Parts: sequence; C-alpha cells; structure tokens
Amino acid sequence: MHPNTEIVAKALLERGATGSVVELPDSARTAQAAADQLGCEVGAIANSLVFDADGAPLLVLTSGAHRVDTTKVAALVGAAKVRRASPEFVRDATGQPIGGVAPLGHPAPVRTLVDVWLDKYDEVWAAAGHPHTVFPTSYEELLRITGGTPAEVE
Repeated sequence: MHPNTEIVAKALLERGATGSVVELPDSARTAQAAADQLGCEVGAIANSLVFDADGAPLLVLTSGAHRVDTTKVAALVGAAKVRRASPEFVRDATGQPIGGVAPLGHPAPVRTLVDVWLDKYDEVWAAAGHPHTVFPTSYEELLRITGGTPAEVE
C-alpha cells in the first residue's frame, strides 16, 4: 500500500469510518474514471478539489457531476478570491497528489466544504491519498470525518 494511502486508512480507522480502502486496477484521476471502474454514477464520486482561498487551502468535496462555482464559494467562506490551487500548493496542504487527494489524512486540518448534492447517494466514493485508491462512505460520514461544512458549491 502506498504511504499516503496508509495514512488515509489509519485516519479512517481513527475516526470510526465504516468503509475500507479499495485499490483500483487503473488510475482514477477523474471522477468519470473512478465511476467507470466502480460501476456507479459519476455524481456519487466525491471529488476532492483544493483551492487557494486568499492564500489558505480550502478543500471542496464536490459531486463528480458538478463544477465548483469559485465566486459562490468565495462568498461562502468570506474570501476575496478563490482559485484552483497549483499542484505544489495542493501537495503542501494535503501531502497528496492531485488526482488522489483524500478528504482526510493531511498534515494539518484543511477547511472543508462538502457539496450537499452528495447527500442524494446512499454511498459515495472518495480518493484515498493516491490515484489508484478510493474508499466508500456516505454524505453524513464525510461531514463527520472531515469536520466539513455542508454547502451548495455549484
């Protein structure tokens, strides 16, 4: 198991998550690639998108069926500007690569918004620290294990 995935698996266990890490045969750097391999709707994939909100990291867990409205998100978090973070910014904030960013297991807590659309699914899938690993969870569990805030991000 990749070291990042081990960190995520440990964090899941420590926070009492119900799902376990699943290793995929192919990379799942996109929501569609993950959905295709898991046999679920793309909307049931919890994309972990890191943004730069006035210089601070902001993690938005959004349905794979959505695009994040950065103007709306900036207003929600009280930031003057929210923009997509660079790969270096993402790795510094999360310790994980773009395409594999998990909602937890970061070196320090990251402010997190959770797309309310994910509540439409009994089971959602999130990355587990590496582009080949995911874990099943639920909307309510994502809120609990991340300390995230429910939000309309589209």
